[in-house]
Amino acid sequence: MTKWVYTFGDGAAEGRAGDRDLLGGKGANLAEMCRLGLPVPPGFTITTEACNAYYSAARSYPEALAGQVGEALTHLEQLTGRRLGDPSRLLLVSVRSGARASMPGMMDTVLNLGLNDATVEALATESGDARFAYDSYRRFIQMYSDVVLGVDHEVFEEILEDEKANRGAELDTELTAEDWKAIIGLYKAKVEEESGAPFPQDPEQQLWGAIGAVFSSWMNARAITYRRLHDIPEDWGTAVNVQAMVFGNMGETSATGVAFTRNPSTGERALYGEFLVNAQGEDVVAGIRTPQNITEVARIDAGSDKPSLEKIMPEAFASFVAISQKLEKHYRDMQDLEFTIERGKLWMLQARSGKRTAKAALRIAVDMASEGLISQEEAVARIDPGSLDQLLHPTIDPKAKRDVIAVGLPASPGAATGEIAFSSHEAEDMRAIGKRVILVRIETSPEDIHGMHAAEGILTTRGGMTSHAAVVARGMGKPCVSGAGTLRVDYRAGTLTVMGRTFRKGDVITVDGGTGQVLNGAVPMQQPELSGDFASVMKWADGIRRMKVRTNAETPADARTARSFGAEGIGLCRTEHMFFEGERIIAMREMILSDTEAGRRAALAKLLPMQRSDFVELFEIMAGLPVTIRLLDPPLHEFLPKSDEEIDEVATVMNLSPSALRRRTEALHEFNPMLGHRGCRLAVSYPEIAEMQARAIFEAAVEAGRATGRPVVPEVMVPLVGLKKELDFIKARIDAVAADVMKEKGETIGYLTGTMIELPRAAVRAHVIAETAEFFSFGTNDLTQTTFGISRDDASVFLETYRQKGIIEQDPFVTLDKEGVGEFVRMAAQKGRATRPDIKLGICGEHGGDPASIHFCEDVGLDYVSCSPFRVPIARLAAAQAAIRKAG
Repeated sequence: MTKWVYTFGDGAAEGRAGDRDLLGGKGANLAEMCRLGLPVPPGFTITTEACNAYYSAARSYPEALAGQVGEALTHLEQLTGRRLGDPSRLLLVSVRSGARASMPGMMDTVLNLGLNDATVEALATESGDARFAYDSYRRFIQMYSDVVLGVDHEVFEEILEDEKANRGAELDTELTAEDWKAIIGLYKAKVEEESGAPFPQDPEQQLWGAIGAVFSSWMNARAITYRRLHDIPEDWGTAVNVQAMVFGNMGETSATGVAFTRNPSTGERALYGEFLVNAQGEDVVAGIRTPQNITEVARIDAGSDKPSLEKIMPEAFASFVAISQKLEKHYRDMQDLEFTIERGKLWMLQARSGKRTAKAALRIAVDMASEGLISQEEAVARIDPGSLDQLLHPTIDPKAKRDVIAVGLPASPGAATGEIAFSSHEAEDMRAIGKRVILVRIETSPEDIHGMHAAEGILTTRGGMTSHAAVVARGMGKPCVSGAGTLRVDYRAGTLTVMGRTFRKGDVITVDGGTGQVLNGAVPMQQPELSGDFASVMKWADGIRRMKVRTNAETPADARTARSFGAEGIGLCRTEHMFFEGERIIAMREMILSDTEAGRRAALAKLLPMQRSDFVELFEIMAGLPVTIRLLDPPLHEFLPKSDEEIDEVATVMNLSPSALRRRTEALHEFNPMLGHRGCRLAVSYPEIAEMQARAIFEAAVEAGRATGRPVVPEVMVPLVGLKKELDFIKARIDAVAADVMKEKGETIGYLTGTMIELPRAAVRAHVIAETAEFFSFGTNDLTQTTFGISRDDASVFLETYRQKGIIEQDPFVTLDKEGVGEFVRMAAQKGRATRPDIKLGICGEHGGDPASIHFCEDVGLDYVSCSPFRVPIARLAAAQAAIRKAG
């Protein structure tokens, strides 16, 4: 028979800390504290498996559960010498949720269960405090009715406020036992009115109602949202913890509180917490009274005139300090503790690893390693790589007031303030005169690259987490809020409107790419600090990881930023991003729109020195580190002139009429350009493009090598190869140019030629392509698009619906789809190595900066990952954690 229920109490427990998957975090830690001999109210835990069985059976309990709960309740009654529903030996219990991952406030709790019209009188007699007893009963009615019966708690709050006003009372504490009795009568009448049945008096009925409510709360809207935001699987389920009640509201010698063994904001090694005298736990959480500091030091620092727990309950405080130290040492991590003091006696209600800021996490990890509590490997493994985003960008001061005008998707972390610009040209012009700019667009396109570069931050009303704006902003390290659908942008009127408010060009707004908020006006910022504990953890991580970490960069600023973050080369230089500014875009359009090879070569001759200069600077910044340069990839239509002004400008340069140029532009139109004339297909059709770029690369390699004294070994990447003959054709041109440059310069140039694996056919035929390719770089953005047959820019419309309906767990453009896209990566790696054992393998799609995807790359054995500059530290840490996990 399946065991659904585990007991704990009186120094013994059927579970332990390692059973968190089965008992949930709360249940496992209650059991562990019992085993440690700490003062824990006894109880029992219904497993997460029971929760899953409950849902599998259409919200019906497993057959044996009732009997096991009955046996556990009898055991609890024997330990306490009390009995549920027995006025002569009254036992009251709490019923709380407890998933394996902490989900604070997301699921439901019921306290004081077992009270009814008869037992409340017994509680009054036993406690000697009728006011306490009837206050506890009204709390129970309100909480149980809300959680179990579906009567909104606001209904009760309205009754309470009206009754206080009738009695001239401002605070709950001013109400007498008789007042509470009257209010209880009103509460019960309201319950019957709202639910159609009297408030349940049978404690056993109450218990099963609460158990069902906790199970049901696993699927409430807020819990579902929390799980989605924190990647918690639905099938984990929640446990239910039934525990004997202890009371922090039994007078001035009772209290309840929450504390951390170290400061969760800074990581300082000092007890940090708050408590309330004569209160229950929900009073601390609800904030209806101002809590007091636990320690005298904290009280003095806060300038509070309310006494600390250390001062008013010194014995209980001393016990709590000893227990907190014991638990931190036992778990070897900072603990989040809940406690109640009942008439001077301390009871521990919860211990769990405490949530903390990234700054605190780094300090705690480094300090604990220094203290010998954990190893350096454990310190590295404990830091959430994604949390480092908090440290790598300016962020809004937590004390700042926020006038939020809209909320979109937190597409790229950090925060920025600037004046609104509605076009990339506006952004550039405003930046040129020293203004800080937020580029506001309905959506961005590759032509906006110069405006995005000029802007401090980007805001779009359309698009998802993997839209063009999001991807490019992350690559640039700029804050971005995308998909802020409540905003309306009118380019013609030059306005941004939302909820009756209108903003115009030049108005100041702030975007918070960490939360997705758009705020009115300027907001105080905090600058990142990357030394001290951060540097220590990064050094330890670098000593552990196997994979190299490169960056995706094509501007000197990005390359320098990435080097400062520890990048070990460039894994992707997207040359198309170099052609959108100033004279370059005109020359590029001239090349595309020429209908003869001679015309194209003339335009390319203008671009050659610009490309060479770009590459020289990148090679010098990387000083001997590998640099992978991708030949021109996107469809030509992205470079074409669109406005009449742009067409006139190019027509003048080419000595053509605007009408003739417009006809040439229309002839280049494609119905599905992302699957059209792009990538290696351009180089096959127009080999002169690849020849120009190759010459720029090799001439720059010679120049940079002479300047730095460090030989440059460029890696020339041919994009979108699906056929070996495509790569053979283009490689022949690259080799010919390399030979010419070496002859002209009198130097030997070492270089590699490879391809980006971004088509399923390339993965399937990788063993053949590897006969020519000296490296593979997996372009997982396009590989995901071509494997799924969906557009990254359009998929946000339905992928979130897929997630909500359980069809997919993760957006495949954010975290690599291991079963599908990942299988192509694994296949290509294996086949490539079979043909060429020393082939270099890397990943350069957005997944190169995603921790979960990096773990997959380690499993496959890739040589490096490449990501945007501001994700380099995240990738370094994630690569170390992947190596730790793989090692066992």
